[in-house]
Amino acid sequence: MTLTRVIRTGSWLQPAAWTNRLSQVAAAIVLSAGLAACAPGLFQIPEPPLLQPPPETSTGVSQMSLQRLPFTVVPGWETSDLPGMMPTFLRSCDRISRRPADAAFGDNRLFGTVAEWNVLCEDARAAAGRNENVLRYFFESRFEPYLVSDKGNSEGLFTGYYEAELRGAWKPDSRYSVPIMARPDDLIAVNLGKFRAEWTGKNIAGRIVGDKFEPYPSRADINAGALAGRQLEILWVDNPVDAFFLHIQGSGRVLMDDGGYVRLGYAGRNGQRYVAVGRELIAAGIIAQKDVSMQTIRAWMAENPVAAMALMNKNPSYIFFRILEEAEPVGAQGVSLTPGRSLAVDNKFIPYGSILWLDTTDPRDPGGGTPLRRLVVAQDTGSAIKGPVRGDLFWGFGKDAAAAAGVMKERGSYYVLLPRRARPATDE
Repeated sequence: MTLTRVIRTGSWLQPAAWTNRLSQVAAAIVLSAGLAACAPGLFQIPEPPLLQPPPETSTGVSQMSLQRLPFTVVPGWETSDLPGMMPTFLRSCDRISRRPADAAFGDNRLFGTVAEWNVLCEDARAAAGRNENVLRYFFESRFEPYLVSDKGNSEGLFTGYYEAELRGAWKPDSRYSVPIMARPDDLIAVNLGKFRAEWTGKNIAGRIVGDKFEPYPSRADINAGALAGRQLEILWVDNPVDAFFLHIQGSGRVLMDDGGYVRLGYAGRNGQRYVAVGRELIAAGIIAQKDVSMQTIRAWMAENPVAAMALMNKNPSYIFFRILEEAEPVGAQGVSLTPGRSLAVDNKFIPYGSILWLDTTDPRDPGGGTPLRRLVVAQDTGSAIKGPVRGDLFWGFGKDAAAAAGVMKERGSYYVLLPRRARPATDE
């Protein structure tokens, strides 16, 4: 199978015909709204009580609140690596500039407008490459930090992800037998917020069967052949566990049997509920809660291959992929991700392109005593990233990145940097 054929047969574009038929099944979609509940993360486990922040200023956005603070009280701000931040932010600026200038940057007025961010981006381009003092003046004169809280809690969970590496081939054989699939052309994703205001930010996916909108096949169904014969296979890999974790990470690179690399990126999901397999192992008493990590889960799966297949099928969510032409992995904002600087967020609360100061601990320190404080940019999202104070840090590619991402489940906070000119004078 040639690359040209893969791209042609692996269709992930939604035909207009399916869109036109949505009006016929709107009632069915509305009745299915309960399926849009947020899914838990892979390593999400019962969390300790959250810390209470100082008194806050409500922003009017459901659940999220922001407290304006001076840079002098932001933990570790004086040690920030500002030059290392600029290339990541400027990548986001390229995407921001494509949005309508008069559009709101986020749901909250404090995020300002796209036009205001375009001005900030122009100033950032002018400041890039200058010395530390110039960059510090740029950030402190144009932005204000706000502590982000969720229902009064400023502490949340921060995990990590990385770009997985797999081994694959264009054609299946006795070794390469696990398919990586493109998005089916009958998969329809629906923004429920267009139907009712109270469902804003909730989505559902499925397909039209006859005159009804039905759930899409689950992981177990797809693994059993529910999509067989539709030529959705982009390529085949040699390990079902590697494929499963590719679904979790959302992107990866495949070392092909001919020596070349193919980079895969997220193209869609079947809309089924996400189930954390780590939590299943905890509930079964197989792995202690304190020991759950990507590494311990993979090790158990390797030792129990038959049980591993049953465990993976407990997560009905299934991810579809596309071939990427970019040299680096691409996040949901549409820009190449930067190791240690790109953060996956819940973009219902934190818009793509937002600058955040992350204050957590380094997962590479077993004692948990080393702070991890830096500027990051919201450039990605994930099915397990839910809530105003929740982040997934991109660690890059390779064994070191996998080791750090696999054990990262740190408590922490973040501060979003918002344009000074966006704050109304009444907030002075």
